[in-house]
Amino acid sequence: MRDKLMNEIMCMLIGEGIEPDSVKNKLYMILAEYDVECRHTEVIVRDEDSIKKYVRLFLINKRVAGRTQNTLRQYSDTLERFFENVPKSPLEITSDDIKGYLAMMEVKRGASKCYQADILRVISAFYTWMVREEYITSNPMYKVETIKIPRRRKEAFTDTEIELLRMNAEGDDRLTLVLEMLLSTWCRASELVQIKLTDFRNNYEEVLIHGKGQKDRICYMNASAKLRLAKYLSRRNDTNIYLFPCLKQPAWAGKGEDAFPARCKKAHVKMNDWWTVPELIGDDHETKDALGTKIRKLGQKAGVENTHPHRFRRTGATFALRRGMPIESVSRLLGHESIDTTQIYLDISEKEVEHDHRKYV
Repeated sequence: MRDKLMNEIMCMLIGEGIEPDSVKNKLYMILAEYDVECRHTEVIVRDEDSIKKYVRLFLINKRVAGRTQNTLRQYSDTLERFFENVPKSPLEITSDDIKGYLAMMEVKRGASKCYQADILRVISAFYTWMVREEYITSNPMYKVETIKIPRRRKEAFTDTEIELLRMNAEGDDRLTLVLEMLLSTWCRASELVQIKLTDFRNNYEEVLIHGKGQKDRICYMNASAKLRLAKYLSRRNDTNIYLFPCLKQPAWAGKGEDAFPARCKKAHVKMNDWWTVPELIGDDHETKDALGTKIRKLGQKAGVENTHPHRFRRTGATFALRRGMPIESVSRLLGHESIDTTQIYLDISEKEVEHDHRKYV
């Protein structure tokens, strides 16, 4: 009952714009001195939809536990889609409901095994919490088999493909910098867009990366990335704190396909150079989806198939290992907690394995 009361208090604080982390422990200390019981009355205080209620309390719990905004958004979106397709109270969901939803996602929407596994992780976290909070006594996930994800070998870029991408990015200083930063730091797209100008250190030799799970690490800039960065920053004349600021959206945004070209024309700049005009720059950073779209379009222009930001991480790790970098260092630069995770990234051919066998064995 005490935990339920704490959840209600946390919910109220967040609704009032108060950060609950600063008072959570003090509240626990105060409540520890009291016996807490629910007072039953005939007056109905709240008539809240049960789905929204339990999802909201779950998200509050995870927020207080320190989950990032991106993780909370994933939880919220996944559970919202699930309960839209299975419109039952969370208290009434069965294992068959969950299995049926996964089957529908695979057959009707073509969801991959990897995507289905991501869905299951969120639903499992939700129902583990429901059991722990004693809203239910039996976890419907116990009868749902985990999804085995097939491990397919994914290829790194070749040297030729990298040069093709570089050639086709020339003339666009911002896109060229994105390309060189990906090749040098091996950042995730979500990490790259969140880099602030103040995150660079040691004369731009190093950059602080805010990684997944709120884990920071240092990555390093090679000569090509440093030169591109210097050129890019020399053309910036705004007050945005991010390395890659977003485009400012006017009040009439979306009312015409030619709105963006017209704004660039009015500012007397090419569309690729909109970021050089302070009036066109917003307050936030570029989104990872927008960055991914630009990289995919660059790949199409260069004739390089399967071009996306994450492939640069695999490429950087593979090239470094081929050149003799210890796998422990590769794993640290990638921000992995386990070397097993790093090994999935590597594109090592059978010829290279044969060569190493002859050399060492």
